[in-house]
Amino acid sequence: MNTTFPSMNEIERNWHVLDAKDQVLGRLASRVAMLLMGKAKAIYTPFLDTGDHVIVINADKIRLTGQKESQKIYRHHTGYPGGLKEMPAAKMRAQRPVRMVELAVQGMLPKTKLGKQMYRKLKVYAGDKHPHAAQKPVEMALQ
Repeated sequence: MNTTFPSMNEIERNWHVLDAKDQVLGRLASRVAMLLMGKAKAIYTPFLDTGDHVIVINADKIRLTGQKESQKIYRHHTGYPGGLKEMPAAKMRAQRPVRMVELAVQGMLPKTKLGKQMYRKLKVYAGDKHPHAAQKPVEMALQ
């Protein structure tokens, strides 16, 4: 018996809306990563992008547990000597709450070309409005 793999025509991509209000960042990010990878689908294949599009709204109202608000530090390097930039989570939430969610999800996706392709299907918005009404996204409840 041969294994059948889904072709690009057979993969059905749905649109989901997740409300991040009062959700824990890591738990939301893991749920989003599962949807982007398509792991909940019966046609999931590790080397194919079978996932759905995900819209996250209210990213500015996400919740961090424990002391992460004051202790967690986001770091990146500019590429120049002495170019290490650090930003605490409280400041990141005030200035770039969308980036906070994007980094959490990106860290849970594969670190390959396929992971970058999956990441492009993620749309994050700080407020409760999004411009994707034409795609008829389905509101998804988080437990």
